[in-house]
Amino acid sequence: VIAGVAVLARAIPAAYGAALANARKSGADKAAEEAARKGASFLGKARISRDEALNVLNLTEGEATAEAIQKQYDRYFEANKVEKGGSFYLQSKIYRAKELLDEYVKEKNAEMMKEGQGGSQGQGKTK
Repeated sequence: VIAGVAVLARAIPAAYGAALANARKSGADKAAEEAARKGASFLGKARISRDEALNVLNLTEGEATAEAIQKQYDRYFEANKVEKGGSFYLQSKIYRAKELLDEYVKEKNAEMMKEGQGGSQGQGKTK
């Protein structure tokens, strides 16, 4: 029993090392690094960029407010309903664009609030 455990203790790390070497030879490690760099999850779905999201909803960065994003989302999502002969793919792109831009606007607003609070500190009344 002890001899069997000792054999396994040496075989498992050796097998893992061989698997890593094979992945490096086949380029699988480079593909995984590239996917991670592009923001892909383990399921292989890459997030769209902010520029692409703005293009999908036909907005500029300056126009990207919560209200404008919702208005464009409603307009384009309704126009691409599958029941009306629209495209599920386009609806998916529109949904993902809204999702990303909502997150972007929330972060931008939080940053502005933080800057506003930082600028108002130390401006109290003096007697």
